[in-house]
Amino acid sequence: MAAYGDAGLGLLGDPSRRAIFELLARRPSSVRELADALPISRPAVSQHLRMLREGGLVVSRAEGTRRIYRIDPEGVGALRTWLEGVWSAALTDFQKTAEATAPGFDPRDDAEPT
Repeated sequence: MAAYGDAGLGLLGDPSRRAIFELLARRPSSVRELADALPISRPAVSQHLRMLREGGLVVSRAEGTRRIYRIDPEGVGALRTWLEGVWSAALTDFQKTAEATAPGFDPRDDAEPT
């Protein structure tokens, strides 16, 4: 799935795609509904949706003659897992740096006496 790694995040770097994604996070919508809510044309919305779908962040279903788009929980979950991994590594690195640059600091000093 393309949403793993930064592919999904890169897709959301475009302001129009991010706006479409945010609208779909509120509720499933058709291309027309999305275009009516945004300052971009229906063909542009369709192109952005295609990229989001190919990136694993959006899925669609037929409803009569139109398609209804919604957020793909699996793709968003993969993106979230990737972000949590990056965040965890960043926090670990920050902790190591803070401990290394604070000479004499011992977190046990703040503990309540027993």
